[in-house]
This record gives sequence, structure tokens and C-alpha cells, in this order.
Amino acid sequence: MMAKPGIPKGTRDFSPVEMAKRNYIFNTIREVFHLYGFEQIETPAMENLSTLMGKYGDEGDKLLFKIQNSGDYFSGLTDEELLSRNATKLASKFCEKGLRYDLTVPFARYVVMHRDELSFPFKRYQIQPVWRADRPQKGRYREFYQCDADVVGSNSLLNEVELMQMVDAVFTRLGVRVSIKINNRKILSGIAEIIGEAEKIVDITVAIDKLDKIGLENVNAELASKGISDEAIAKLQPIILLSGTNLEKLNTLKTVLATSEVGMKGVEESEFILSKLSLLNIKSDVELDLTLARGLNYYTGAIFEVKALDVQIGSITGGGRYDNLTGVFGMAGVSGVGISFGADRIFDVLNQLDLYPKEAVNGTQLMFVNFGEKEAEYCLPLLTKVREANIRAEIYPDAAKMKKQMGYANDKKVLFVAIVGENEMNEGKVMLKNMETGEQQLVDIVQLITAVTK
Repeated sequence: MMAKPGIPKGTRDFSPVEMAKRNYIFNTIREVFHLYGFEQIETPAMENLSTLMGKYGDEGDKLLFKIQNSGDYFSGLTDEELLSRNATKLASKFCEKGLRYDLTVPFARYVVMHRDELSFPFKRYQIQPVWRADRPQKGRYREFYQCDADVVGSNSLLNEVELMQMVDAVFTRLGVRVSIKINNRKILSGIAEIIGEAEKIVDITVAIDKLDKIGLENVNAELASKGISDEAIAKLQPIILLSGTNLEKLNTLKTVLATSEVGMKGVEESEFILSKLSLLNIKSDVELDLTLARGLNYYTGAIFEVKALDVQIGSITGGGRYDNLTGVFGMAGVSGVGISFGADRIFDVLNQLDLYPKEAVNGTQLMFVNFGEKEAEYCLPLLTKVREANIRAEIYPDAAKMKKQMGYANDKKVLFVAIVGENEMNEGKVMLKNMETGEQQLVDIVQLITAVTK
């Protein structure tokens, strides 16, 4: 027997019902993006590795899927290089492209390439898949969709405030209770400064970002393994575990970070964002969380993360301010801020909580039974009319047995079936059957449309 085909670990197929659910998510997010003035772009699935490498930190670089060059990619290699078995060095020789890791770096590349065509501030959104060579586990995939919205060319913190409004609007529409966590990389830099480890800011943020996953003890062990002193680790504990209201946390930070200029700037920015959000009737809980670090190197200011309150799953939305990203592509001085909705995790959350409205997942509303060529010819003009009335309709393509056709309608959860035989054609009508109740009624086309759409 032939082996059953499969798909790579960390990827998924989606059925028609699942796609209807996913499109409900995409459409909800897209509607909110449009509501706030964002415009859609797309970028290629693959980018030059020179575009991607060095933007996500060492850990991110390891998770890039690299694409092997076509042709004789061994031709430029020496025997010594081949025999070295150094996978990283060899890959750099015969891989010039990679699958995109996120949508933000390709967006920065897009802005630099198309700068003369854009009006700033530029508000764009993208809904496309990304790929990461991660270890697959619950809620973590190697191929998944991101739904990003970014503003570039503006330093105003009102952009951060609006992005948080958008997050709240999306999850309110989806019916998901969430907690919006915010922090600021400047606060984290200030903390690193006052504990005497300013040069270790990347190691500190990468470790702190794992607090939820590996616990405080393992975070401290990782910090120690990076050469951070026991004294500095001890000073860090009460800061990252700070509790109280947002206002109490801010007041404490003003005292703790009083000698750090960068730290105080982060406190000031956080205070602005939180104070403006308090005016806007945000339905979601908003919390200043100092353990939030967002491990990506390119964030420079406010950072955000969203957690579902009723499902155990990782972050379902994240983002932040990045002041230097376009600079690596030769366009300095362009600040940006953005958020990314993790559509695949949101899909899992809505599945677990059964939050899809019935109309979002319904397919065909009406099916015409096919008894033969003459009956089909009678049904086709009617089919056109019901579709003009925005009714999702189809005709069974073959003149098969009634049982088979009704079984097909049941499998597709079609609510109404139109049955047309000789008697119905003579009267210029249709026998309409409600598949849920079993009720049948003889109707004309106007009555049929009314019955199906009410």
C-alpha cells in the first residue's frame, strides 16, 4: 500500500467550516483596521536573508526558514568548507533567501523601497502568513497568520493609544475577554542601568520575557548564566514582581528610576498612554506589567501583549514602538509603532469558547434537488434569482437518487432544499423543505426568497 500523505509538523489543513471561522476573524480585524484609517499592502512570502538576518536577535535568527539556492550551489564551496560540517556557515553560502519571520521587518523594507510614493504618517495593515522553525506545541505553529497594523513617520504617543483602542474593539467584537499588558523598553533599560548591568539589557529582557513560561527560578538561572551578578539579580526581583494598581506602580517606578534618564522617559510615556486610555471607556483590563519584555531587539519604547482570560494559551496579540528599524535599510529617523494579532491562536480561543456566531459559519442556505435535465432547466433561472437576492445557493450537479442528494444537503448543513418535479413545474412553483423542522410548503419564487431570508 502507498504511504498515507502527510503535512509538515507545525502546519495545519483547514476545512470549509474552519475557513469560514477564520474568515470571520480576518474580516472582523480588517473592519476595525479600516475604521481607524489603515490601508492594506502585501509583501512576498520570501525575502532576501540580508533583509531578515540580525533583526530578531540570536534566538530569532535561528528560527528563520532558509531557502536553498537553485542550481549548483556547491560550486562556490571548497572541500575544506564541505568537510567542516558547519551547518550555519554552509547555509550562508547556498541560501540567499528565507521565508519571512514576521510582517514588521518586511514592512520596514517596503517603506524604504517605496518612500517616494508614500504619504507620512503611513498607516498600513497586512494579513499574511509567516514562518518560524520553532518546536511545534499547543498554540505554537511553524506556519501561521499575522494581522498587523503599523504607523510609521510619527512620534506621537496617540498612535499607541489608538492601537490599544483597536485591540479592545477587535476582542469586544469577537466576544473574547482579554487583559492588555503594557510596558516600555525604556523602563527596562532604566532597570538594567540602576542594577549596574546596562550593557546586558538584551540578555535581561530575553530572560524576563520567559517568566510566564519557565518561572522566576529559571529566569534567575538564565540571568546568572549570562554573567549577570547575584547582586544585580537580587536588585531585580522586587522590580519585576512589582504589584498594585497602575498608578501605584508608576509612582514606585518614579522613585526607583529617579537617577535613570532613560527609565524616567519610559515612565512618562507609559503614564501618558494609560491616562489617555482611562478617558476612552476601554472595556478590556489594561495593566502595566514590568515582566513584559517582548524579546525582539527592534522595540525601543512602548510594548504591548494581550492574553485571553478564559483560555490557557500564550499571547494572542503583541507589538510595540520601534524607532530604529528602517535605519538598518538606509532610512534613519523614521519612527514606527504597530500591533500584530495572532490569528491562529485567536482561532483556537474562539473554538474553545464556542464564540462563533451561527451566520459566520453557515455555508449554502438553499439547495435545488436535480431530478433530470428538464427539471434542472426549470431550476437554473430560479437559482439566478435567489443568488441576486444574496442567498447562498447551489443545484446538485447530477440527477442522482433523492436519498443521496438529501444526504449531501445534510452533510453541508443546508437549511432549505428546493424540490421541483412535474407538478411543481406545471404550477410554476417550488416545494420548499426546511431541513431542521421537516416542514414543506409549496411556494413561488418571491415566497421562497422571503422564507429563506427571514
